[in-house]
Amino acid sequence: MENIELMLASAIRLAIPMAFAALGEWIAERAGTLNISVEAMMLGGAFSAVMGASVTGSAEVGLLCGIAAGLLIAFIHACFSHRLTVNTYVVGLTLNVLVLGLTSFLLVRTVPIQTEKLTIPVLADLPVIGPALFDQRWPAYLLILLIPLGYWLVHRSRWGLEARASGESPQSADVTGIDVNKRRRQALMICGVLAGLGGAHLAIAEVGTFNQNMTAGRGYLVIAAVIFGGWTLRGTLAGVLVFGAADAMRLALPALGYELNPQLLIATPYLLALLAMTFFAKTHRGPGALGAPFVRGIT
Repeated sequence: MENIELMLASAIRLAIPMAFAALGEWIAERAGTLNISVEAMMLGGAFSAVMGASVTGSAEVGLLCGIAAGLLIAFIHACFSHRLTVNTYVVGLTLNVLVLGLTSFLLVRTVPIQTEKLTIPVLADLPVIGPALFDQRWPAYLLILLIPLGYWLVHRSRWGLEARASGESPQSADVTGIDVNKRRRQALMICGVLAGLGGAHLAIAEVGTFNQNMTAGRGYLVIAAVIFGGWTLRGTLAGVLVFGAADAMRLALPALGYELNPQLLIATPYLLALLAMTFFAKTHRGPGALGAPFVRGIT
C-alpha cells in the first residue's frame, strides 16, 4: 500500500507541469493551431522563473517571469504563423531549438528557491489519494480553478464558440465575421501563459533550480496527450496522468529493486506517446482545420 501511495504521488507530481501546458495546448488546438512550440514555452518558462526568483528572492515573482516568458514565445509564434503566414510547424521547431540553445548558453549559477507546500487539512489524511492530491506545492492547486475555467472558456463562452469555429471551418467562420487569425493568436497566447506556468512550476515548485534541457521533451508529450484524449479536456488530462505515471515508474522501479534496462525506462513515456499518436490519431477526429493556415479568400 505504501508503494502504491508513493507511485501515485510521484505520478501526479510529474503530471502537474504537463497538465498546465496540456490545458493551453488543448485550447490552441481547438482553435486550429497545432502548437509545436509548447516545448519552448515550457523550457523558457522554467528558465525565466528560476532567474526571476533568484534575482528577486521571491518564488512568486519567478512564477510571473515564467508566465511572461511563455507569453513572449507565444506572441512570436503567433506573429510569424498568423500574421506572416509562415509554416507553423517550422516556426514551432525553430523556437524549440532557439530556446534550448539560449537557455543552455545563458545558464548561470542560481540561488535554489522553491514555492511553499500547502497541505489541505483532513483531505491530506485520506488513504492513498490524500497525500498525492492534497499535499502539493501551492501553485498546483491553481489547476482546480484553471481546468473548469478553460472548459467554460472553450465550450460555454462566445469567444470559445468563435475559436472552435476557427479550428473547424475557418472559411465559414470568416463569412460570419469572425477574425479567424485573431482568435488563433489569442488561443496561442493563452497556451503560452499556461505552458510558461507549467515550466515555472516544474522549475521552482518541483526541482528548485534550472538544469539544461530540464523539460526533456515534456512539451511533445503534451501534444501527444491532446491527441490521446481525442481533443477533449478530460481525455487530455487522462493522457497527462498516463504519461506522468510512466515517468514515475521510470524513477520508482529501480528504487524498489527492479532491475530493468535504464535506457528503456527513460524511453517509456515517449514510447507511450508514439503508441497514443499511432492509435488515437486515427480513431479520434481532431478539429477540421487543425494546422492548416488561414488566408482569407483561399479555400
